Amino acid sequence: MIGRALVFAGTTEGRMITEFLARNGIKVTVSMATEYGMTVIEESENVRVDSIRGVMEMAEEMREYDVVVDATHPYAVRKSAHIKEACDISGCPLIHIERPGSTELKNVVTVPDTRSAAEYLAGKSGNILVATGSNELAEFTSIPGYRERVFARVLSIPSVAEKCSRLGFEGKNLICMEGPFSEELNYAMLRHVGAKYLVTKDSGSAGGFDEKIAAAARAGVKVVVIGRPTEEDGVSPDEAEEILSKIFSIHEPAVGRRLVTIAGIGIGNTDGITFEVLNAIADADLAIGASRMLESVDVGDADTYVEYRPDKIADYIDRNRRYRKVVVLMSGDTGYYSGTKGLLGKLDGEKYDIRVLPGISSVSYFFSRIGSSWDDAFLTSAHGRGCNLVGLSKRHRKVFALLSGDDSVRSMCSDLIGYNLGNVTVTVGQDLGSPEEKITVGNPHELAGGEFGELCVALIENMEASDKNPISMPDDGFIRGDAPMTKSEIRSLSVAKLKLCGDSVVYDVGAGTGSVSVEMASVAVSGHVYAIEKDGAAASLISLNCKKFGTPNVTVVRGEAPEALAELPVPTHAFIGGSTGRLKEIVEALLEKNPDVRIVITSVTLETLAETARCMKDQNIFEEETLCVNISKARMAGSYHLMTAQNPVYITVCRGSSA
Repeated sequence: MIGRALVFAGTTEGRMITEFLARNGIKVTVSMATEYGMTVIEESENVRVDSIRGVMEMAEEMREYDVVVDATHPYAVRKSAHIKEACDISGCPLIHIERPGSTELKNVVTVPDTRSAAEYLAGKSGNILVATGSNELAEFTSIPGYRERVFARVLSIPSVAEKCSRLGFEGKNLICMEGPFSEELNYAMLRHVGAKYLVTKDSGSAGGFDEKIAAAARAGVKVVVIGRPTEEDGVSPDEAEEILSKIFSIHEPAVGRRLVTIAGIGIGNTDGITFEVLNAIADADLAIGASRMLESVDVGDADTYVEYRPDKIADYIDRNRRYRKVVVLMSGDTGYYSGTKGLLGKLDGEKYDIRVLPGISSVSYFFSRIGSSWDDAFLTSAHGRGCNLVGLSKRHRKVFALLSGDDSVRSMCSDLIGYNLGNVTVTVGQDLGSPEEKITVGNPHELAGGEFGELCVALIENMEASDKNPISMPDDGFIRGDAPMTKSEIRSLSVAKLKLCGDSVVYDVGAGTGSVSVEMASVAVSGHVYAIEKDGAAASLISLNCKKFGTPNVTVVRGEAPEALAELPVPTHAFIGGSTGRLKEIVEALLEKNPDVRIVITSVTLETLAETARCMKDQNIFEEETLCVNISKARMAGSYHLMTAQNPVYITVCRGSSA
């Protein structure tokens, strides 16, 4: 026996439930209360659209069905009450779908009903965008000057437009469009009408409420929310599907699950998009991506949603289940500095069939354009993120970097010049794949004043680059002055004991000339070193040595520890070469920032060594080892070599007890 369901729709959830039942062979009659609603449900072999109005008429009709689903708008309380009454009369089971409201509303005015909203706004000045529909629009005619000040956004059907016109809403003050709307479109509309206030109902996430609130916040518009009427508890759409599956013995196969395709569209030139990606776009009923990406492809009849943030994309897909085939457009290749990784972490693999389609990356396209290979290049990104291109160019003969526009190219050239790499060769590719594409070659001096496109990439070629281990730089290479300096052997052993990673965040407390900072920054080339030094002359020396050795990933912090550490990022490692008797406080500050921090402390006096031992005990720090290092270096005395001893240095290696 074929199952039959009566669905009272009027929301996205109603269409979604109808589609779920119909594709599983259930005969569905959809009752819509409005002329517009009847146009958005597509009739088919399993779907019939009808309009059932009175309670007795509904009760009589319900006797022919196995179940009734109430998926009307959350503000249609009267309609829901009539549906429940009819179900009670007919004895037909009822499933009421509840659309969750927004629980955290900040910086909004909540009123109980439409009349209260109009009364509140009557004493205010400024334009008003009313996005509550046409049924209660008459309430806003009580606002002084409403014909000029109040803008109504309503459904795009003739009878609605005619009704609004009779109330005095027409011309520029009447916006006829079908929602829900994206944040960008809401924002543009608020700005276009010069709105100071937005009136809306809490239609929930599925009804586009979140996008309205976000757009209003961006536009500086005050939101007046008409509160929800009290209604009986219902079930979520997912729970409704589970109940219906039991009633009709539905076992929807995996192939019936929604498909989400994350597609790399290459550099944006449609000639360079793979056929597989083009087919995915043509087959989709929803395309998501940044506006630039959506504009670069033909999405056909698919709906679009302008968004690039993974959490927002995943949330939108979750909420809009009417879309069965979704394609998310990513620039370049999905595996190269793409948002794909973040999105995969947000999408639930239990809900969706997820596939990832690669695109042609800017790397392969750019190197093909300049006739070079990229298998021997170091690949990185400085697009919207920090990147030590100077340090990388010192270690790699070829560095390819994703950049932004003019500013990022000029900043790169300025850094290369400032850190003694002004003689390298730089090739810049701008707006690849577009009519404005251009390849420019020169040294940083020649390119520093150039004009470039909005999206650029660069190849830095340094034939003098060396990938040798940077540890144990010679002492005589540093600019000394009167500041104390940790000698080469102690410095190299201390840095080795720290066990730095390429992206470590390191504090050098009591940095002196900055020799340890420079060496650590040369090891952690993709990380950052904060050189803390209280003496002004020494702080200046650190900056000079950083320029000389090409370590822009060192920030000099003028001040005394531990106070100077307060505003710094969380450290992964710390070297303490000078503590001025405040070692305990410094270690406490480090552990507070990161209980797992790894620390190396050097002592040249027995008093400092004793203080270090007490600190290990009091702070419950795990002490890996303490070394006494005695260094003697040969010096010439005529034709003979004499060994000259340096002062012994104690090196303590420790880490947080939870590390």
